[in-house]
Amino acid sequence: MRLNEWINQKLLSSISNQLKSKHQNSFEAPKSLQLSVITQFFPPDYAATGQLIEELVRHLGQQGIGVEVFTSQPGYAFQSDTAPSVEHLGRVRIQRSRTARLWPGRIRGKAINGVLYTLRAALYLIRGWRRSNLLLLTTAPPFLPIVGYLAHTFFRLPYVCILYDLYPDIAIALGVISKHNWMTRLWQNLNKQIWLNSKGIVVLSPAMKQRIVANCPQIANKVSVIHSWADPEWIMPIAKHKNWFAWKYNLVKKFTVLYSGNMGRCHDIDTILQAAQYLHDEPIQFVCIGSGAKRSELMEEVKLLGLNNFLFLPYQDQQVLPYSLTACDLSLVSVDASTESLVVPSKLYSALASGRPIAVICSQESFLREMVAEANCGATFDNGDGHSLAQFIRLLRNDRQLGDRMGKAGRQYLRSHFTPKIISKQYLDVLQQAILPESVATMSQNHRK
Repeated sequence: MRLNEWINQKLLSSISNQLKSKHQNSFEAPKSLQLSVITQFFPPDYAATGQLIEELVRHLGQQGIGVEVFTSQPGYAFQSDTAPSVEHLGRVRIQRSRTARLWPGRIRGKAINGVLYTLRAALYLIRGWRRSNLLLLTTAPPFLPIVGYLAHTFFRLPYVCILYDLYPDIAIALGVISKHNWMTRLWQNLNKQIWLNSKGIVVLSPAMKQRIVANCPQIANKVSVIHSWADPEWIMPIAKHKNWFAWKYNLVKKFTVLYSGNMGRCHDIDTILQAAQYLHDEPIQFVCIGSGAKRSELMEEVKLLGLNNFLFLPYQDQQVLPYSLTACDLSLVSVDASTESLVVPSKLYSALASGRPIAVICSQESFLREMVAEANCGATFDNGDGHSLAQFIRLLRNDRQLGDRMGKAGRQYLRSHFTPKIISKQYLDVLQQAILPESVATMSQNHRK
């Protein structure tokens, strides 16, 4: 009896060691991963999703991963509306398709352009699906992950989805489409099929994970929360009196409050306007850099109210960002209450890197409140509470040392949690997990629990 027990133990130990060896080897040999990344936006586009993907694939390439990016010709670039159809960035190969620019400033136009790009992405996969053993798809455009589902169905190609935004939930929250519409129900059912058949799902916040798991509980084990990031070696604190951007726009001697990025339908601009009204006769300058659906509305309101404490600038070239983001004394981040848990503002992370204090406008339930409190990098405010925001701005103007301490704390928090090196390793873990044999992947998931 003891001999049988001993033999059984040896057999179980041998099987366990083999599984562990396979698991370890898969993580020690990243060159076995051949990744295709599909996303509509990529530099020289200035869309935040494209810039994040560019940094991610560059770091994955540096870790030995073979990467091919299929993207579109730039539709939101500064100097040119064309880029090389094929380009190499180290181990990363970039292939660009044509771009449709039908009504680019309107929701309908963006939707049609996104559909056309999605069709091109499907053709790209049909022609070259053998070149990779894993797909990584973004929600730019929102319905792009369906290409991964089709690739899995017809070619058995595994895929991972990055959900930057949750659709159709955002469209419902903004009143673009009814939750009872047939298209909404179809989209939601497609989402479930896409999620169930994926090898991994990446979301940007715990609240986003809670929302999609509530809609599809079966996918809980495959959802990973991986934050966005910023590079603290690229965006570094620069004193305003040494910053050419601050001198160019006469910001050196003014207490400057900066909103940099998209002013879209998912962002709370009204609370910022309220605060500016309270501070209109004080030496405080609001600077809004970027574009979006609410930008023109804000400009009209500022003109109507006769406010002279606003400066509006267009999106800045990528090389300018280390200077524009540090030409301020306070950075603003805002999320509209109706889209809480549906989007995550990537501007938060570059604001942390800038070494400036941060004021975040969001709902009481937002995960951003916990982050700001943990980082001790600023303060959070309810949507619509422009008065408290104005009071905080006055406090920082009168106590510059407080702002300096908050800015340094925020930058240190970023360096500890959200650098490209840290985040790319988290992505690499998810991607390599996706190409493991099913039995080894299950064992790895149970081990991580």
